[in-house]
Amino acid sequence: MSSQEKTVGILGGMGPEATVDLMQRIIRLTDAKDDIDHIHCIVDNNPKVPSRLKAILKTTGEELGEDPTDTLVNMAKGLETNGADFLAIACNTAHYYFDAIQAAVNIPVINIIDCVLEQIKSSTQTIQQVGILATPAVQKTHIFEAIFDDAAIEIVYPEEDSQQQLFDVIKAVKAGDLSAANHQQFLRVVDSMAQRNLSTAIV
Repeated sequence: MSSQEKTVGILGGMGPEATVDLMQRIIRLTDAKDDIDHIHCIVDNNPKVPSRLKAILKTTGEELGEDPTDTLVNMAKGLETNGADFLAIACNTAHYYFDAIQAAVNIPVINIIDCVLEQIKSSTQTIQQVGILATPAVQKTHIFEAIFDDAAIEIVYPEEDSQQQLFDVIKAVKAGDLSAANHQQFLRVVDSMAQRNLSTAIV
């Protein structure tokens, strides 16, 4: 590894499929001729992180889920100790805890929402609305709005029925259901967003 190359630390397991997908994207986008040319990744694929959904989506009469902040912070510290030069979080919802994670380490933490915004800004199209296909917790916490509002880009979520269908898809994937039927349900949600004249969506 050259002195200019960096080691990435990945906070993963939320869920494992998303973590593997991120690593596959890193591999595909790396201009490598052999193993040694690939990027050194240190991955904490921890599916035991307390549920972000239960901690965020508490409703009246329900017991508040365990706060995942300490677990996420300890994962970040462990990755830093083991040589990561910067961190990435393989979960949209977990970015609700971004500030606590960044404050706990002395290395940069990439914010996926910032990255998405920069990608949109680099587009040749003028994009004023963006659809969000994510868990209900992302909508409740307004983590995209907190960054996109300054860029005058409106965040749009699926309508209630479609949001529930999307949540069912997400839960099914977390349970290992990668079936064609589940994929078709996801496409129906996407189609419902497209019918609202949205040209851009974030998954």
